[in-house]
Amino acid sequence: MASRAGRPIWMERPNVAVMVAKVVILLVVVVVMVFPFVYVLSVSLGGDWDPQVGPSGLIPQHLDLRVYQEILRGGVVLHSLEVSIGVTAVGTFVDMVMTTTMAFGLSRTSQVPGSRIVLFMALATLLFTAGIIPTYLVVRDLGLLNNYAALILPGMISAFNLVIVRQFFMNIPDDITDAALIDGASPVQVFRHIVLPLSKAVIAVVALFYGVAIWSDYFSALIYLNNSAMWPIQMVLEAQIQNGINVGNAATVIVATVPIVLVYPFLQRYLTQGVLSGAVKT
Repeated sequence: MASRAGRPIWMERPNVAVMVAKVVILLVVVVVMVFPFVYVLSVSLGGDWDPQVGPSGLIPQHLDLRVYQEILRGGVVLHSLEVSIGVTAVGTFVDMVMTTTMAFGLSRTSQVPGSRIVLFMALATLLFTAGIIPTYLVVRDLGLLNNYAALILPGMISAFNLVIVRQFFMNIPDDITDAALIDGASPVQVFRHIVLPLSKAVIAVVALFYGVAIWSDYFSALIYLNNSAMWPIQMVLEAQIQNGINVGNAATVIVATVPIVLVYPFLQRYLTQGVLSGAVKT
């Protein structure tokens, strides 16, 4: 496509005003997103704090790490953090195993009888859900109340993530998998040694989706875990805030946020590649 001057659009010099507007908008978005985190961090490091007045500035005048030292010595917050890490790690692994294996079968519709029906049933969950009460009754009848499995099994396969992974698997050339089958490889071997290594991008992205969802899930713990000793970090934080806002709450917010934030830099390069590659073929 050519511009009015006859040159390709990609050779046109960008409009300075548009570039400046984009930079300003991006800076505003960054400030709006980063400010709450910096504010809470300042509160947690500021020692004594009056919730009616707030901190004197974004940089605390006196650095005080006593709250963090108290958390690291052990207690409810550290235990709940360990619970959240364990549930997130196990839940993400289980979700990925179930999602990738199901997506592989559904990506081979010509080889797996009834796969289209199963796919339509999975997609129907994007439009219709059972609701809170039926789901609770199922979890209760399965004996999963006050069990960490209740935080994992009900959301074990997300239809949205399933579609992304399936579409990515469909983009893998059939010649590669067919050649392996002709050489004597079983479908399990094809899935494990060919499909999965070629799908690292989408696996990383979907694992991130599952991990963030499990880590941030407060409602499941609220309705399924009646034993406070089993609470994850989100439930402990909510209980602390009900007793009033203080420096300890701010420190708990930081402790609950940092672990999942640290995962993003390692998976950032996979985000665009994984999502777009899984959405090309329909």
